[in-house]
Amino acid sequence: MLDLSVSATLLYSIAGAVILAYAPFLVVGFARAKTGYDMSAPRTMLDKLPPYAQRATWAHQNSFEALTIYGLAALIAYATGVTSSWAQVAAIAFLVVRSFYSVFYILDIPLLRSLMFGIGSICAWTLFILSLLKVT
Repeated sequence: MLDLSVSATLLYSIAGAVILAYAPFLVVGFARAKTGYDMSAPRTMLDKLPPYAQRATWAHQNSFEALTIYGLAALIAYATGVTSSWAQVAAIAFLVVRSFYSVFYILDIPLLRSLMFGIGSICAWTLFILSLLKVT
């Protein structure tokens, strides 16, 4: 599929997922700059932000939650030596759907956001299953 090995794809996808976790926070930072930043109480600012920035905050937080599961799945696939092209597809698909997840969350399109969440979860579970098949 790619010139990268499956192992390299898995590791790069983890790095990409970390970057994607911070991407929605750029929107939050923009909104905070427009609203005014209270350095003594940054968490209380959420109530003062416009709705799109509140959703960006939630997308940012959810990205870290998804990262813990996906990162673990990708590391287990890497550690068990999964070489299936399905693993490579799952790793790339995870990055694509999580990108759209944040966009749909910020734009307040819940149906598509939920669909992206579900597909991302399937990608992580695919890696878990491929790892289990590899070691049995």
